[in-house]
Amino acid sequence: MGKSGLVTLEAIKNNSIINEYMTRGNEFIGNIGAIEHNQKHAELVSFLSYDILNSLGYSHREAELAAIAGYLHDIGNLVNRYSHGLSGAIMVFEVLMEMGMDPEEIAVILGAIGNHEEHADGQSVNPVAAAVILADKSDVHQTRVRKRESSCFTIRDRVNYAAKESALLVDDEKKVITLRLRIDTGTCSVMEYFEIFLTKMLMCKRAAEFLGCQFELLINDVKLL
Repeated sequence: MGKSGLVTLEAIKNNSIINEYMTRGNEFIGNIGAIEHNQKHAELVSFLSYDILNSLGYSHREAELAAIAGYLHDIGNLVNRYSHGLSGAIMVFEVLMEMGMDPEEIAVILGAIGNHEEHADGQSVNPVAAAVILADKSDVHQTRVRKRESSCFTIRDRVNYAAKESALLVDDEKKVITLRLRIDTGTCSVMEYFEIFLTKMLMCKRAAEFLGCQFELLINDVKLL
């Protein structure tokens, strides 16, 4: 808890129950070959979620709620890989209540966690949810692929493995949010990436629009959106 009585991002990160659930969830889905949803991914999504709202002029607290939701968004992997957003929201509710978080803030976080997943038709129900969608979908990188043999790659593995660099840029003046990727076209073509991740990119487009911005996708300096 912070001095003001608010539940802080630091308190969330220091919660042993949360850390155990997140660690075990990533371990469990690793056993079925899913890409990494580890501490590094949680930290990055948390940082980017905060940065998006902070850069667009939202209050520090709303940006911190985005950071908290971003950190917790994949906790539902403990239950199942699919619909993990819905499972995660239910799991987080009890923990945040026990930590003494304000119900209004819990509601914002639950909405964000429950709506970040494309398979569950996630929507930008609030600014925090929009930020988490953008942050989560921008983490595309070869280091997230766990499999060692390329012959075992799924399509998602191959697309992530092809991504050498990724960056999410927020231009508050122009109201543009840009996902910039550098892809090894010998592993995956630019258009193949776009086709495979079309649903994710459309979620990002709608999320940016919810925040009053345009969304741009640049792959190898070619603008696709």
